[in-house]
Amino acid sequence: MNGITVCLLALCCCLSETQAQENNQDQKACCLSNPGCLMKELVSIGEKLGTMVEKQGTMGDNLRLMETRLQTSEKEVEELKKIIDGQPKVAFSVALRESGSGDTGPFNTNTPLQYKKVFSNTGNCYNPATGIFTATVKGMYYFRFTTMNNQANPPSSVVSLTKNGQSLATVWDHGSTDTNDSGSNAVVISLEVGDNVYVELWAKKLVYEDSNLYLTTFSGFLLFAM
Repeated sequence: MNGITVCLLALCCCLSETQAQENNQDQKACCLSNPGCLMKELVSIGEKLGTMVEKQGTMGDNLRLMETRLQTSEKEVEELKKIIDGQPKVAFSVALRESGSGDTGPFNTNTPLQYKKVFSNTGNCYNPATGIFTATVKGMYYFRFTTMNNQANPPSSVVSLTKNGQSLATVWDHGSTDTNDSGSNAVVISLEVGDNVYVELWAKKLVYEDSNLYLTTFSGFLLFAM
């Protein structure tokens, strides 16, 4: 019993006496001769330690969960970067004349317009020597084309957006009492690699551009690959 008492002495205060009346305060302490009191105190300390260990375990679980979520988020960010970096970039915008004013046409047969002024040609899919856009990526594309009509003659203007020889959309204007007219049209279409898209000027029709930037234009870009 004496050995147990000595060990317990390190864990709690074992002095019990009545303080002076002027303190009017009682201090409770374990008595060396009362092993039951010491055991009770030890049990209390053990319970507190157990609670602390349990809380520490919970904090550890939460920390591991946060680390797992962080690793998952980092992987998702990396995947998004790969998708963005791997996304083909295709876009172009062109106008008919490099400078000045004048008509293009008329021709005896339907003729693809050769847009010489290149504002942009990311991916180099548009060929200014032919006026033809050739898809190098299978995907969904947006195309828009505009036309300017000089009514001075008066001429008529008819142009069609064409895919592999098939007309998809047309802009038309004819001579009237006004001086100039503009028109536009647009489509969203799917293309296979090698498909050709161009704007075709109808036979015996013409289009016009002005040095004040009244332009006849052709633009397009890849929305997403498929």
